[in-house]
Amino acid sequence: MHVNKSELIDAIAKSADISKAAAGRALDATVASIKTSLRKGSMVTLVGFGTFYVGKRAARGGRNPRTGASIKIKAAKVPKFRAGKALKDALN
Repeated sequence: MHVNKSELIDAIAKSADISKAAAGRALDATVASIKTSLRKGSMVTLVGFGTFYVGKRAARGGRNPRTGASIKIKAAKVPKFRAGKALKDALN
């Protein structure tokens, strides 16, 4: 099953007994805060849920699938998530 943003907003509104507009603003603010913290290089830990952090991907070589030519792929920072124990336990 796949949950999109509007379905998540509906679930937040129902669970917290707030309007959908307020739930949407709360979700947007949460996501923006996580992005800002990650951009600064900080980790975001939500106890019982998990930790968002920035990983590093090294530069590497690759191939252009269309031409087969070798290309260089730059190093990059990538967002990562490590699930917390309570989240893992809830799934098993």
